[in-house]
Amino acid sequence: MHQVGSISGRLLFFALFIYASLTAPSAAFQIGGGPSSSAGKVRVESKLSVDKAAAGSEFKAATILKIAEGWHINSNTPTYEYLIATSLEPQQREGFIVVDLRYPKGKNLKFGFAEDSLSVYEGSPTIFYTIKLSDRIAVGKDTLRAKLQVQACNDQVCLAPASIDVLIPLEIVGPDEKSNSINDDIFSSYYIEGSTPTSSNKSDIGQLFDERGAFVSFLAVFLIGLALNLTPCVYPMLSVTVSLFGSQSETSALKVFLKAVTYVLGIATMYTVLGVSAALSGTLFGSWLQSPWVLGGIGALLIGLALSSFGLYQIQMPYWLTSKLGGTTGTGIISLYLSGLVVGVFAAPCIGPPVIALLTLVSSKADPVFGFWVFFTLSLGLGFPYLILGTFSGMLKKIPRSGDWLVWVERLFGVILSAAGVFYVSLAFVPKYSAYVIPVALILGGLYLGFLEPSGKGKKGLQRFKWAFGVIALVFGFMSANALREEGMSWEQFSEAKIAEAMSLNKPVVIDFYADWCIPCLELDRKTFTDPGVIAETKDFIRLKVDLTHFDSPESEALRKKFSIAGVPTIVFIDKRGQEVASSRVVGYLPPKEFIEKVKPVLAAGS
Repeated sequence: MHQVGSISGRLLFFALFIYASLTAPSAAFQIGGGPSSSAGKVRVESKLSVDKAAAGSEFKAATILKIAEGWHINSNTPTYEYLIATSLEPQQREGFIVVDLRYPKGKNLKFGFAEDSLSVYEGSPTIFYTIKLSDRIAVGKDTLRAKLQVQACNDQVCLAPASIDVLIPLEIVGPDEKSNSINDDIFSSYYIEGSTPTSSNKSDIGQLFDERGAFVSFLAVFLIGLALNLTPCVYPMLSVTVSLFGSQSETSALKVFLKAVTYVLGIATMYTVLGVSAALSGTLFGSWLQSPWVLGGIGALLIGLALSSFGLYQIQMPYWLTSKLGGTTGTGIISLYLSGLVVGVFAAPCIGPPVIALLTLVSSKADPVFGFWVFFTLSLGLGFPYLILGTFSGMLKKIPRSGDWLVWVERLFGVILSAAGVFYVSLAFVPKYSAYVIPVALILGGLYLGFLEPSGKGKKGLQRFKWAFGVIALVFGFMSANALREEGMSWEQFSEAKIAEAMSLNKPVVIDFYADWCIPCLELDRKTFTDPGVIAETKDFIRLKVDLTHFDSPESEALRKKFSIAGVPTIVFIDKRGQEVASSRVVGYLPPKEFIEKVKPVLAAGS
């Protein structure tokens, strides 16, 4: 945030503001007001992109501000923190969802009371947004209301801030009734350069496409996919990939590369289909994994692979099948493609939150081809490390196939796969205990691999390495177990009565939307919500949780539509006035320090 250019400029501004507050009539502090109030300097008019709004549809809307000549109002992102920002706050009503608020870019102008230029609106700026209607909304004439907060100034004086009623009249018709586009001249500039959504998040991929173009944006999508390899769910993919390409007998570098490309295309196909399907169907991403049978099936598959790593048996596809798939070891072109499809499933529970922004973008564009390329690019980023691993699989062939140290490494893979398998099974049937899998795996794995696993006896170097590994694993295991014992934030079950109670007590609200099968939700509970700083910063909040484990229940669907929830975890902040602070919304895991930064604007908004 910029600092004030001069102390005298700031003092002069405050003097003008105090003068206006003392001399302006009382109407200046009320809705409406006379010509000497901020409300008297700004008129508003609302326009829709359709003549009739069909139930279950979404359409664009615009609020046009007409500012009196010689006056200006602060932009939505004013130059200084103490200036009153122009903001539109739609009324929260059942059946209506307002999303994608876009404010025009402010003009930087020079005024006599400040040495620095200020970001302001003049003339007829337009605020755009999208309205989504429930498919169960009643037909007929209706009016959606909003509050517009402004402060009008000229070169000599600033009037007291005012709140202006904004009326958005609608004619709601049945879902099968046809509507016509209107006001095309206004809505042709909905995505003009400079307009910014209320989230004002510089990492917002939709804004990146608007401002930086396709090349930079698709590169950013690729890097997001690459970063997904840092999530814990991809670790089983590494061991499976090593086992697949470690048995390669191919000597041609070009053929090895083509096989690696085929494997990655299998991974990419899985996520492209999942992402586009979720975006076009409006389904909560990752919700297809809510079935205990799906999670349990993934867990059983990983445990089966783990038992093979412990030497109980060797997994090999039948000859009659591998010969048809193009190889005798399951590493033919088709079998590798199918392996990529299956392996891609392992990471799905972890990558939901990072792709919610992409889902929202694809849904808003309503372009399946664009959606395909977005998710295909993301998938290539996710699969890129496996392209390198597969291509250089020739190096794996040079590693000895026997020896105590190699046996121990194979057992290590077995422990990792076992832990991952048990984790998925616990998510399926006992999700509240899934957080204990990691410390238990570290402790038991450390004991087994460090002290009980028999390979390397008589070899001092390997034996010492195993002991050191075992001690380190035990230390981290007990540390993780101790962290689970830390007392976290106290939450209450969501209800409308709790929201009303918070408003009556003049308290802000934080709502955590989670699901039992959501791994980042568990990370938030275990790391962020146990942090003393986070607990202290939110002590004055009413803290509510919404369980979206069964996302398609009527209760979950109503809340998802009301708060525009695209995936979990999502954390919504509501200020003391009952309005969501959109810039503070959290999607996915957020460390404690960054979470606290999201809390501060909510406290400031209500003060």
